Amino acid sequence: MAIQRFSIIESTLREGEQFVGANFTTEQKVRIAETLDRFGVEYLELTSPAASPQSLEDLRTITGLGLKAKILTHVRCTLDDAKLAAQTGVDGIDVVIGTSSVLRKFSLGKSIDEIMVLATDVVKYIRDQGLEVRFSTEDSFRSEMDDILAIYEQVDKLGVNRVGIADTVGVANPLQVYKLVSTLRSRVSCDIEFHGHNDTGCAIANAFCALEAGATHIDTSVLGIGERNGIPSLGGMVARMYVTDRASVSKYNLPVIGELDHMVAEMVGVDIPFNNYITGITAFTHKAGIHAKAVLNNPETYEILSPKDFGLTRYISIAHRLTGWNAIKSRAEQLGLAIPDTEIKALTAHIKEMADQRALTLDDVDSVLKTWIDAHPIGGA
Repeated sequence: MAIQRFSIIESTLREGEQFVGANFTTEQKVRIAETLDRFGVEYLELTSPAASPQSLEDLRTITGLGLKAKILTHVRCTLDDAKLAAQTGVDGIDVVIGTSSVLRKFSLGKSIDEIMVLATDVVKYIRDQGLEVRFSTEDSFRSEMDDILAIYEQVDKLGVNRVGIADTVGVANPLQVYKLVSTLRSRVSCDIEFHGHNDTGCAIANAFCALEAGATHIDTSVLGIGERNGIPSLGGMVARMYVTDRASVSKYNLPVIGELDHMVAEMVGVDIPFNNYITGITAFTHKAGIHAKAVLNNPETYEILSPKDFGLTRYISIAHRLTGWNAIKSRAEQLGLAIPDTEIKALTAHIKEMADQRALTLDDVDSVLKTWIDAHPIGGA
């Protein structure tokens, strides 16, 4: 199924707050919310106001900012939580309840019939308040499909805006996600949200398959931070959608991803991984001679993402034994040095020999090129 539309429910201020290194102050939450709003996410999801007095006050602060994004909060399936959330000025309430046998036995102690009664009461209350409501099963992929489909069909009839599928422990694979979402798509008329954890490295692939199967909303967080290994990163999900259909992410201010990644990384005390989507230090770095030559001729040969669209630039690594003469020539031109191709090739061979003896820096390469110019002051052979 072609992806018709999708919205991002950005959960750095909810799921991301569950990351072990996250302890956001009110001021930091405001910065994150305003920057995500500038990026253009459709929704911001915040921690339940029932979590702590400060969570309640922070939620009220964010709802008072006048942002373009809709503000949501994520609560347990209880009337008390829903009533508290409804008093904070949010645009919608995300309700969740565990449905797997593991969670029902060891966490909630509720039968499926009891869950359906709770769901009905809570969803009706939120709808009566004129708020958006999403109802999600937790640990969906370790739940009985017949059980969760029955719950989804019931809340769909009650008028929920979205139903949510949650791969709470990261157990699902893309084929399982596609099967469950496509089945659900045939049974409900409301929107479908997917929340997937990355414990086994499938979070982005699973989220993408959910969209292909008919989901309409995807949960993300900046850098993918969250409980344990987190959820799809905002940058990674955008990268996947950019490659699928560049027009689908034209609604977002893509260069802001770098600002978000660096800001949140500093706040939670982590480094941006070297291979991080878009903002990793090597994301647009090319080293092998064949790669460098092709990229210099046509960047799309080895770049599926254009760094320019994200406010970034590519880097051609040349100070090593794998370098090619086209890359060395490009560097000479950057330095304004006119060196014939035959000499460039000889200098490249010399640089390779040097690199076999020791690690080189870009200054070492520049020194080789400038030394040749100094020995040929008339600008040629």
